[in-house]
Amino acid sequence: MPAPATPLSDLRPGDRAEVVAVAGDPALVQRLYEFGLFEGETVEFVGTAPLGDPVEVRLGNARLTLRKADAAGVTVRPV
Repeated sequence: MPAPATPLSDLRPGDRAEVVAVAGDPALVQRLYEFGLFEGETVEFVGTAPLGDPVEVRLGNARLTLRKADAAGVTVRPV
């Protein structure tokens, strides 16, 4: 049985997950696609800022910083 899907914003530092879906404002979704955040890609949760927002993820060799609210629109499945 596969792991349950969860929002990207709920991961802990060091967690790796596969992107299941990207939702939200169409302009934001387009921008995330341009950065390479597609369904099926594996991301690693790097950490959060001291006050919990924004969050940072590693996508391939790049690091992407997202507002926690925007990261909540990305559904992932831990791997």
